[in-house]
Amino acid sequence: MSFESTVPGELGDPSVRAAEVPEPGAVTLVVPTFNESGNVRELLRRITDSVPARLPCEVVFVDDSTDDTPQVIAEAAQDCPFPVSVLHRAEPAGGLGGAVVEGLRAATSDWVVVMDGDLQHPPSLVPELVATGERTGAELVVASRYIAGGSRAGLAGGYRVAVSRGATWLAKSLFPRALRGISDPMSGFFAVRRGAVAAEVLQPLGYKILLELAVRCRPRRVAEVPFVFQDRFAGESKSTAREGLRFLRHLAGLRTASPLARMTGFGLIGASGFLPNLLGLYVLTGLGLHYVPAEILANQLGVAWNFLLVEQLLFRDRRRHRRWWDRAGRFALLANADLVLRIPLIALFVGRLGMGALSATALALVVTFVLRFAGTEALVYLPRRNRGNRSNRKNRRDRTARTARRAA
Repeated sequence: MSFESTVPGELGDPSVRAAEVPEPGAVTLVVPTFNESGNVRELLRRITDSVPARLPCEVVFVDDSTDDTPQVIAEAAQDCPFPVSVLHRAEPAGGLGGAVVEGLRAATSDWVVVMDGDLQHPPSLVPELVATGERTGAELVVASRYIAGGSRAGLAGGYRVAVSRGATWLAKSLFPRALRGISDPMSGFFAVRRGAVAAEVLQPLGYKILLELAVRCRPRRVAEVPFVFQDRFAGESKSTAREGLRFLRHLAGLRTASPLARMTGFGLIGASGFLPNLLGLYVLTGLGLHYVPAEILANQLGVAWNFLLVEQLLFRDRRRHRRWWDRAGRFALLANADLVLRIPLIALFVGRLGMGALSATALALVVTFVLRFAGTEALVYLPRRNRGNRSNRKNRRDRTARTARRAA
């Protein structure tokens, strides 16, 4: 993946920007909103002032609001010279990132620009983002606060600045290849060629959709332009500690997306289970319980610990296929079967293969680990086969019955 940055002076003059947008340069602006009624009128006014008439434009608001934002958008859209639509979601699946994915699906233009609705992302930069993509042949153009000419001035307070920098460092450390050439992976302001995005592979969680898009879609060429993060025009920030936790879970899900990465994470989680196991054994034997039943009970503490971490960090997006008690029971059965299987395996390796006890034990640990990981994926977290087909057949039967009742 190659990249290019632009600095002020190259495309900074509005007349230069407008002149450098080749035909066709149609753009869809995707704006996710949540209770932004105080901002949308000014946002549409600035878009009208900023986007040149020769750049075909449409605006798609994907709205999760609980206030009158959709009505305000509809009223403000009457004064706009370009199409404005609102997709209101009754259930905000995936948070802000999920809203952006819905907007990407609804977009009809060659270019899609994603921006916030609070005016911290200046609409005046939209032509420059598109022009840079057309000029450089990039599939993704990121508006960055961290290259020459950019600034994070609109971040309120040292705490938010520290969180933003820390999140950026963590993301780039975990995904050095996918984020090479992206100095600001936390930016919510970017342009992407619609053909470079496979919306069906995106699994957003929270508000860092650029990170999701860059890691899962891997655009071949990336460019950057600087921008100054503005002060919020109206309303309050939606950034909360809860969103921070969702971001960390999102990072873990992205990092463990491949089978090898999941297996590595599974092993690390399994190793961490020794801590509650040993602690439980220490407490139970200290209370006078014999070490054999104490070890059996303490092992269940390790199993529970491992299950909670696996649920949250490795298979969070697959939990809907079974109820939690079903998943927990299957996981515990596999974890305890590991102990039962290991002893016969060691005996087999020693008796039949002539291995020493130490090497036989090590090999048995590897074999049972691989089997437990494969069993966890297949028996605990994969969807039931033909469940969808049965559901479809049931739905068809229900529709047929309703039709028959109406005919009668």
